[in-house]
Amino acid sequence: MEVKKKLKVKNNLGLHARSAAMIVELVKKHNAKLYFRKGDHIIEGDSILSLLTLACPKGTELEVKAVGEDAQVLMDELTDLFEKGFGELS
Repeated sequence: MEVKKKLKVKNNLGLHARSAAMIVELVKKHNAKLYFRKGDHIIEGDSILSLLTLACPKGTELEVKAVGEDAQVLMDELTDLFEKGFGELS
């Protein structure tokens, strides 16, 4: 299964080490791979360092693709993380 979606970074600090770690932990829980695209830069979402190379401040829109058996569940949970600003929205 493959699921694609556009997600927007809403938290003030953008995609930083803590939020990247939350994404990596989420990926580890599911039987699916996660890919992020920003412009021409595509990375796999299982590495904090790779996620940080995207340099995503608040307002950045990312194209995200989940591929695998748990793709829909992974995308739903990832969407929830982004919508809630990784727990940093007040």
